[in-house]
Order: sequence, then structure tokens, then C-alpha cells
Amino acid sequence: MTLAADGPTTSWSPARVRFALLALALGGFGIGATEFVAMGLLPNIAADLMPSLYAASPEEANARAGWIISAYAAGVVVGAPTIAAAAARWPRKRLLLWLLTAFTLGTVASAVLPSFELVLVARFVSALPHGAYFGIASLVAASLMGPGKRARGVALVLSGLTIANVIGVPAITWLGQAAGWRVAYLAVAAIFALTFVAVLAAVPWQPGDARATMRRELAAFGRAQVWFAVGIGAVGFGGLFAVYSYVAPLATEVTGLREALVPFALVAIGLGMTVGNLVGGRLADWSVRRAMYLFFVVLAFALVLLALTAANPVGLFTGLFLVGGASAALSPTIQARLMDVARDSQSLAAALNHSALNIGNSLGAFLGGLAIAGGLGYVAPVWIGVLLTLVGSALAVASFGLDRSRRRRGVVVAVTTAATPALD
Repeated sequence: MTLAADGPTTSWSPARVRFALLALALGGFGIGATEFVAMGLLPNIAADLMPSLYAASPEEANARAGWIISAYAAGVVVGAPTIAAAAARWPRKRLLLWLLTAFTLGTVASAVLPSFELVLVARFVSALPHGAYFGIASLVAASLMGPGKRARGVALVLSGLTIANVIGVPAITWLGQAAGWRVAYLAVAAIFALTFVAVLAAVPWQPGDARATMRRELAAFGRAQVWFAVGIGAVGFGGLFAVYSYVAPLATEVTGLREALVPFALVAIGLGMTVGNLVGGRLADWSVRRAMYLFFVVLAFALVLLALTAANPVGLFTGLFLVGGASAALSPTIQARLMDVARDSQSLAAALNHSALNIGNSLGAFLGGLAIAGGLGYVAPVWIGVLLTLVGSALAVASFGLDRSRRRRGVVVAVTTAATPALD
């Protein structure tokens, strides 16, 4: 039984559809683990790979270790549009399997390479399949879900990533603290290997877009609204990652929690992301514009709350839950916006969302690291997150304003044309 590029050719039983969606979400679980596990293990990585610097200045060593997060984000930014545009014609299941193979090998390399510089390169390389996987998996999930449920299909694939932040990242962080951060990455590689088997067994064969060409996919970059949508994700999501990248020292140095309690801070973010992702998918199917405005307001409020109350454990956990929830709700919303404005370049649009979010990852981690290295303390990245969120929301207002302006011009042109008498 096969699926056409734009929808199912024959009906699958609900059980089979759920099995396929679960396999796709498992890949998101692995990606969430590989992307976010460094956040909770940053001091461990810094102490192991840069022992002299860590002994002299833990703050500077932690800030430099944050480059690992930025390197992964940069790999997503480069790999997502490149692979999505080049491989849009490939059968989707085959492409997913190749991407999972690359994830497995890249994560193993991250675990075994001996120096900080080599691990940095490995994290960049292992991130290249990230956006393409989510993009292609989202298209397959949307096809399986059926008409009118596009954003919910995207949210189901992303649910693996959010659940990873509830279960996988805290558990693997605990493993890394107990057995070493390298063992943690080997555990992540095992998740990718398991996902390969699950996708091979469960996901139906689905052809790529036979009409797709590299030129047609890349044509999306010629549309101003695509750049607006990328900017909304890139800048707006920087707020989450300015916090998430340094959540371990925030919890231990500002709130005063023991290191063993850091995984619970990650659980708070993960629970928020899980709830927010599902809510965001439903509201985006209702109204992309209204959902985006709402979630930016909530995110700004959550970041301010966290900055003001992080010294208190209740404030820390409440703030982290709300930051995770609002940020995750924005993800399927921005994904739907990109797919709306990209027109025929759907493979590229589905992947570009993750390029945008990981520009935010890199930007938030970089600016947060600068603030910490500059002696401003571990709360400073939260205030940077507030600023980035406000800029992202301003871009959203400008983007939807441009839509309204174009619609008004279209009405004026149509009325003028209708009122002009035809000439022989």
C-alpha cells in the first residue's frame, strides 16, 4: 500500500496510522535528546574537555562549552534547506532512513572523539539531517492525518521532541552525570538506531514530489514573507535558547539547587513544551495569526517572570514551564506560516522552520554566553531572551501587516479594473 505525495491513495486503519506516527515521533524524541542533552551536561562537558580553563574560570569554560550548542544549531541551519531542496524528489521513506543513519553515526562520533575542537565539528555534522528529517516527517504525518489537520500532524511529529524534554533529556542527563557525558551521547545514538528499525517497519512508502526541482524549491527564498517567517522563528526562539542553554548554572548558581536536581528543571521545560506543542498545533489550525500573537505575549510574560523569580525554586520551575510551553506552541504555528507563504516549495518550507529555530538556538546560546562571560551573571541571558522575543513579535506584526496591505491593494486593483470600461 502506498501514499501519494499529497494524500493517502487508500485508507489505513487507525492503528496502522498511529504506529507510523509513533515511529516518526520516535525520531523526534532522538533529535530532542541529541539537541538538548548538552544543556544539562554543559558543566560536565566543559570540565572534561577544557580542564585547565574550567579550573581557572568555570564561567568562561561553561560559556565556551556553549559553542557545542551553537555548532549543532549551525549544522541544522545549513543542512535543513540544502538537503530538503536537493532531495525533494526522493521517496520520503528512503530519505528518512538515510537521515537516521547519518544521525546515528554523527552522534557516535560526538561521543568518542577526544578533543573539544573535534567534538565541535562532530556536533555540526550530526546536526545536518535535523531539519530535513522534521520537514519530511511532517509532510508524511500531514498526509497520514488527512485534510484540515496539517498543523496537528506537524505537532505530532514534534511531540517526540517535546516528550524527550520530559523523559529523555532528564534521564540521559542523569546518566551523563553518573557515568559521563560520553555515555549519554552513546545512549542517544542507540535511540536513533532504534528509530531506524521503527521507520523501516512502520512508515508506508511515499514517493517524493515528482515535480520538484532544486530551482523550484529554492524559489521560496525570493519571497519576502518566507524571510519574515524565518526571522520570526530565528529571533523569537532565541528567547527560549538563551534560557535553555544555561539552565544548569541558572538552577545551581542562582536558585541554589543541587546538581542532582537539574534534571527536574529540564522536566519542567519539557512538560511545558509537551503541553504547548499540542495546544499550538490545534490553535494554528484555527488561526495562524492569532495563535502566533497569543504565544508571543505568553512567552514574553514567562521570561520576565523567570528573570524576576529565578532565585526562588517555585519561580524557577513555574517560569521554565511557561517558557517551554509558549515556545513549543510557537513551533507548529511558525511551521504552518512557512508552508502557507512558501507556495510550491513545501519540502523546503517544512525544513526551514528548523533552520529558523536553530538560528534562534545559536543566537540565544551565543548572546547568553557573551553576557555570562562578561560578568553579568546567569540571569542576564533571560533578559536577553525577553528582548529577542519582543523583536520576534514585532516581525510577526510586520509580516501579517504586509499581508493586509497586499490584500487591500488587490481589492483596489480589482475594483478599478471592474470600473474601467472595455475599449475596442
